[in-house]
Amino acid sequence: MRGKLFVVGTPIGNLSDISPRGLETLQKVDFIAAEDTRVTAKLLNHFRIKKPLISYFEHNKREKGQIITDRILAGENCALVTDAGMPCISDPGEDLVRLCMDNEVEIESVPGPTAFATAIAISGMSAGRFTFEGFLSVNKQERKEHLESLKNEKRTMIFYEAPHKLKKTLSDFGKYFPDRQMAIVKELTKIHESVVIVNTNVAASLFDDREPRGEYVLILEAAKTDNKKEISPEQAKKLARELIDKGMSVNEAAKTVAAETGLKKSDIYKSLV
Repeated sequence: MRGKLFVVGTPIGNLSDISPRGLETLQKVDFIAAEDTRVTAKLLNHFRIKKPLISYFEHNKREKGQIITDRILAGENCALVTDAGMPCISDPGEDLVRLCMDNEVEIESVPGPTAFATAIAISGMSAGRFTFEGFLSVNKQERKEHLESLKNEKRTMIFYEAPHKLKKTLSDFGKYFPDRQMAIVKELTKIHESVVIVNTNVAASLFDDREPRGEYVLILEAAKTDNKKEISPEQAKKLARELIDKGMSVNEAAKTVAAETGLKKSDIYKSLV
């Protein structure tokens, strides 16, 4: 009889945030696949849970993924955990889930805290529509392409960032997304949890005289919606004529329509005289 893979959310900081069901699952499985066995050992020791651990992270996921899947197929139950939060979000666990699916292994979710959802909830930023962008690449070209692709994004954007790369990322935000509001959320659920709202133009300067510490979630304001009408020059001329008929001068009519449409005032003016 095949075993099962349990995808278990763990605390993002405060150990008290683990759910009763999460603890129950960790206690009953045969073994635990962990991103960093040292981090998971601290969690297990805190709750006096003793279970075999197997290391599963980015650089060994091909080899260990097959070993884990084979053990599940042989009848063992496995809990997949990451260092903090839900596995598979900016995390190699997604590859293990796919591998188990390919082998028709039953997968069960045991949800827990998630950093990006927690961060946007306390940030005060717009949460009606948002996109999770994870970590930016350290590859210069890939990073540039990623940032360029988001310049006109109309949804709030959420990023993760490590302290040693934070200054560079904030500097890039000032370059690619000038004059926008953003939230810098630090150390969620921990003693030094904080939310700082700042303009992207000056965000990097916050760390001119100090080094960033802790883990960060960055929440970036969406591109402002362009409310200008997309119309042809003939339609612009017609609108301007209607304004003139209502008593507006040719110059003012051309100026008004240009502001509403993005067309050049001079072109509209020339079409009227």
